[in-house]
Amino acid sequence: MAAAGIVVIYDFDKTIIDCDSDNWVVDELGATELFNQLLPTMPWNSLMDRIMKELHSQGIRIEDIATVLKRSPIHPRIIEAIKSAHALGCDLKIVSDANTFFIETILEHHGLKECFSEINTNPGFVDEQGRLRIFPHHDFTRSSHGCQHSSCPPNMCKGIVIERIQASLSMEDQKKTIIYLGDGLGDFCPTLKLGDGDYVMPRKGFPVWDLICNNRKLVNAEICEWSDGEEFENVLFHLISRIISIDRNNTSAKMGQLYSVDCKLETMPLPVATGHEAFPLALPVLH
Repeated sequence: MAAAGIVVIYDFDKTIIDCDSDNWVVDELGATELFNQLLPTMPWNSLMDRIMKELHSQGIRIEDIATVLKRSPIHPRIIEAIKSAHALGCDLKIVSDANTFFIETILEHHGLKECFSEINTNPGFVDEQGRLRIFPHHDFTRSSHGCQHSSCPPNMCKGIVIERIQASLSMEDQKKTIIYLGDGLGDFCPTLKLGDGDYVMPRKGFPVWDLICNNRKLVNAEICEWSDGEEFENVLFHLISRIISIDRNNTSAKMGQLYSVDCKLETMPLPVATGHEAFPLALPVLH
């Protein structure tokens, strides 16, 4: 496919959907006051797990949570952009500090789940009692994930995830170009892992945009900002088209070099065909 050499990596909250999925569920199900009371006392993932426990005890079913998730705001142009990028052959992945249940429920509702080859996020699953459980991507109670960057939360360093993806891509024959889209503080560390020839699409006016603007010399990737769903689609496809064009030009140049080498044979003097030094006769093609 035309875009087989492109890997598009998306954040989820406030990038694919236009809200924070945790806050959306908490607010829509009437748990905002309890959430704010407990927020100073425990880590975010533990708090979300606790809120899910409280909601379950109040008779809130997993189906009720799914219904709320399905009406979370998402721009229609973002839905179309994801489907089109997948159709072109881009490898789409998610790296998010949300959770698997929230992300997969929303993606399935919009017919997008099959577009993604990989979802990296906090585990979220329904237990035997029908309660949603949420755990950290990295168990920080046992050890640190090792990243010292202040913008990375203790439960997940997206930069480490990007490095793993890059290591996997380096094993493939075709060189890959990464486009990374994000909005939050946690999207700055993965931005720093991108190389020359990659692209980062920060959401303008959001925390990662401010960090990038204040630290441009640290960013090797080309920076292409966006603000809303329309710009999301337009900028993304401008980059995809540019990368495809560059790849085609590079392929043509390589083919040209190979052809140039082959053409050298035409200028080589042929030996005089005498005796055993003559070139062998061509074999006839059988029909």
